[in-house]
Amino acid sequence: MRLVICEKPSQAQGYAAVLGATKRENGYFIGNGYIVAYCFGHLLELAPPDAYGEQYAKWRYADLPIVPQTWKHIPAKDKAAQLKIIKELMNRADVECIINACDAGREGELIFRHVYEYAKTKKKTYRLWISSMEDAAVRAGFDNLKDGSAFDNLGTAAACRERADWLVGISATRLFSILYGTTTLNTGRVQSPTLAMLVKREADIAAFVKEPFYTPVIECGGFAASGEKTKDRTAAEAVVAACNGKDVTVTDVERTRKTAAPPKLYDLTGLQRDANRLLGYTAQQTLDLVQSLYEMKAVSYPRTDAKYITEDMRDTVLKILGDLGFAPDIERIVGAVTDHHAIIPTLESQNVDIAALPNGERAIFELVRKRLVAAVSPKHVYETVTVTLDCGGNIFKVKGKTVIEPGWKTQPDENEDGEDSAALPELAGDAPLSKGHTFYSVAASVKEGATSPPKHYTEDTLLSAMETAGAEDMLADGFRPDDAERKGLGTPATRAAIIEKLVKSAFVERSKKNLRPTDKGKNLIAVLPDALTSAKLTAEWEQKLKQIERGELGGDTFMGDIASFMTAIVRENNAPKPEFTSLFPDTRKPATESLGSCPRCGSAVREGGKGFFCDARDCGFKLWKANKFFEAKKKPLTAAIVKSLLKDGRVALKGLYSEKTGKEYDATVILDDTGGQFVNFKMEFSANKSRKGGK
Repeated sequence: MRLVICEKPSQAQGYAAVLGATKRENGYFIGNGYIVAYCFGHLLELAPPDAYGEQYAKWRYADLPIVPQTWKHIPAKDKAAQLKIIKELMNRADVECIINACDAGREGELIFRHVYEYAKTKKKTYRLWISSMEDAAVRAGFDNLKDGSAFDNLGTAAACRERADWLVGISATRLFSILYGTTTLNTGRVQSPTLAMLVKREADIAAFVKEPFYTPVIECGGFAASGEKTKDRTAAEAVVAACNGKDVTVTDVERTRKTAAPPKLYDLTGLQRDANRLLGYTAQQTLDLVQSLYEMKAVSYPRTDAKYITEDMRDTVLKILGDLGFAPDIERIVGAVTDHHAIIPTLESQNVDIAALPNGERAIFELVRKRLVAAVSPKHVYETVTVTLDCGGNIFKVKGKTVIEPGWKTQPDENEDGEDSAALPELAGDAPLSKGHTFYSVAASVKEGATSPPKHYTEDTLLSAMETAGAEDMLADGFRPDDAERKGLGTPATRAAIIEKLVKSAFVERSKKNLRPTDKGKNLIAVLPDALTSAKLTAEWEQKLKQIERGELGGDTFMGDIASFMTAIVRENNAPKPEFTSLFPDTRKPATESLGSCPRCGSAVREGGKGFFCDARDCGFKLWKANKFFEAKKKPLTAAIVKSLLKDGRVALKGLYSEKTGKEYDATVILDDTGGQFVNFKMEFSANKSRKGGK
């Protein structure tokens, strides 16, 4: 048997259908010599700090930075059962090899390697690496599996990314929460520089001072020509006074033919930007929608940073395009691709009822389809005209544009070349404007305007800024142009999650299409050192991860640099700065009475609105009032019960309800805490007493 491990159930279902594994079992499909099992994303996640030592249960400056020597993983929330199934499958005697069929990228590699290592198996691994879930692509992929070891560098880069994010996020969050400590100040390797960009833009807007300017304007029988813009209103009015009612002569007509090349194909960031600008979707919404289209085999793999197709895809793309009424220029969209080609419709999308898709999926599919057509369409050809006029030595100009060949620009929103789009009017008899022509008795006036502040970031413009953050500095430092151009903050696969995390943490808020930092976000950036908010530094780390993928840099070297970086941050920030201490006033409600000591870390346990919680932020001990154990016995979990459980580890209760008999009984409830996500309970019955109502 060959065991196939997929990233999610829908993926497994699609692969199983192609492979003939048609029998469904608990957690997997089987048949035709294949077992196709699935994860639910990450089944394992990095363990919390206290897994590396009891001292880390409390947040203390002396324990920072936290740098594990051997990294530990624990089952992700509510996923232990599926993890157990996969471990058993990996160790089945009849499984001869294991195929990693998780998404073909950094995170897919990490998901597989975590469960493979957890299963402690040494069986041979292979890698399925495809860019489409079309049946033909899946068959071809399974016919041409790659050796799993060929992706060791990718796996190392993925592990380094996960560990670096943990190391910086845990240590920096604890450090600045301790220093300024009335609230948890979540800090991240990528999210903090992203937040810093938003804060800087907001500061630039707040500091902007509007400056008026004045422009002399003359009306020339169907169009207006503008003189030189000036901040001096008196000077502008003097020009108007000199020209009003006077004759104006055309001194020059400059005509220039220009072309606008078609756009490149979509990578994920480009698609997210256009979906935000044109449709108002967030980056996360777009990712979810295009992922849905990918799983229904309508588009190719979405988490890509490529804007080209590969050489061997020419014929397939021609079939996808069909009859366009012109010869598509396929050569323009063929280029270098590292992992996955650009996002395009699949051949199987021709069998999908697009009109029947939900609105979101249909809108995203149409963007992808139109972009493919535009990318292979003829160039947009137009002529610009700049007319210069003279009125008593005062110079005026007007610009216009005439479309000669529309080419790929068939939609109004695609007209982004910055040229004036209106054609200038012709003279009598359809004669074009020409040098020496005179306009008599023109009307002149002053047009008043003002400088504009920078615009708030939208998800469109923030994604663009994240994509190119630090690029100029990186090029100056010797990074390769193809790396520096498009690998700024985060990756196409992670940028949406970074934005969502900032919003969820209340550092950023959405205001219509705009993204604006909250006071909490501004204050956080104020206290963080430049090193933690540096776009350049974070972009350099992303490049080092790419170097690890290429085998040019060792993972241990990278992690050593991250550890040294955090050690320096901790040493340099050993006390709160007085000017920042007032930024985080203590708005917490007065602490309720301690009900006892936490059985895990010894901190106080207090009553909250929905339960009873340990004071230590990272402890995890909590007893919810909506507790299934107590709810089943129709006994509310009260402060008095919790007090007894914490003091003695047990509490004697009367009138417990039996779901089996519908009667009541008395018993002693015992706290059975094993340190997991949920606290368990056991019951003990008196040796000389039977339950009320019996069995």
